[in-house]
Amino acid sequence: MEKIQQRVLYQEAADRIRGLIELGTLAPGEKISEKGLCEKFGISRTPLREALKVLKSEGLIEMLPNRGARVTQLTAKDVEHTYNIMGALEGLSGETACQNISDAEVAHIRALHITMVEHFHRNELKEYFRANQQIHECIMLASKNDLLLEIFSNLSQRIKQIRYSSRMTDDYWHKAVNDHENMLEALQDRDGKRLGNILRNHLDHKLEAANLTGMVTD
Repeated sequence: MEKIQQRVLYQEAADRIRGLIELGTLAPGEKISEKGLCEKFGISRTPLREALKVLKSEGLIEMLPNRGARVTQLTAKDVEHTYNIMGALEGLSGETACQNISDAEVAHIRALHITMVEHFHRNELKEYFRANQQIHECIMLASKNDLLLEIFSNLSQRIKQIRYSSRMTDDYWHKAVNDHENMLEALQDRDGKRLGNILRNHLDHKLEAANLTGMVTD
């Protein structure tokens, strides 16, 4: 029982730290206070350190010799290369999803899209991001390619704080919603080539519009 409890603790701690990084509460390059997090979460250092090992394996934090841990500071080139790979993977997922997706899955994505647009018009960015992320995940799942999903998820986790960032131009937000309208249309038509191209370009647009000042190094 004790071992199971410890496992639950470190997984919960890892989830919470991911959330702090995603929201920017723990900023890129910021040193992580083990004592502060232990007090915040009400846990001992053992499960916290296990959680930090998990996050290190995901690329979210770095372990510094004799200096503890800090949030990974990506370079602009890191982000560009990661987006390029993710764009290729998303394009492939769109092409294969159109071959495999069911009517029920399309209906679910359509419902998520409607919800996302409602949050956009109400300027509810946190809720908008959640629905947005679910749409991309559903398309990826519809590809029925587990390896593709695993690789994409790992890459996405590394730059989540950037990918789901509110620091974008107003012009980008409207283009992003328009991209999603086109995604849904292509998905409903089972037009894999068109959906693949939209998904590839969608990430390119985001990178072009991103304000990464203070979030990445040169």
